[in-house]
Amino acid sequence: MKKRAVIFDYGGVLVKTVDYSPRHAWDDRLGLTRGSVERVVHGSQSWLDVMSGRISSADYWSDVAGQLHLNTAEVARLARDFYSGDRLDEIIAAYIRRLREAGHTVGLLSNASPALRGELVELGVIDLFDPLVISCEIGVLKPNPGAYQAVLSRLGRPASEVIFIDDMPANIEGARALGIHGILYTAGMDLSAALAALLQTG
Repeated sequence: MKKRAVIFDYGGVLVKTVDYSPRHAWDDRLGLTRGSVERVVHGSQSWLDVMSGRISSADYWSDVAGQLHLNTAEVARLARDFYSGDRLDEIIAAYIRRLREAGHTVGLLSNASPALRGELVELGVIDLFDPLVISCEIGVLKPNPGAYQAVLSRLGRPASEVIFIDDMPANIEGARALGIHGILYTAGMDLSAALAALLQTG
């Protein structure tokens, strides 16, 4: 049986926001409608810029502070609070360990800021992924073909031997366009069952 390379997305797959109350507390504190702070933190041009490596994390949070009228101490507190409701999906982490034990290559491809490496270390899972491809380090975001090509280059394997798991349809479509097997992740799905047939093909 030919061993596959299985590439995971980070946010929405490996790690999920299970408690939005810390984010909503900031909306309330600033007198904003629910979701306003999240739209600034994850919906502004500076977020795209930091994920693509065009600006530093410091410049990104400085822009967030300016948009929300926060001082240095306040924006540092927001940066801590904003992700405090995120949790590692232990079931998926355990499945990744089983994949590695079975001899499959496991990697990560994420649209993320430079903070991601530290988050993976803190979660104790950074050693599970090789290659580890982060958009801010390669200067391109999914679903740009360059993101997937960066993974294929580091793997040194054809697209037909690679499986990519992501929760965003556009990112799956981008992978499939290059011949990668794309699996659209939805909350609670059984990845072991979803990948079984692909992993068993020779």
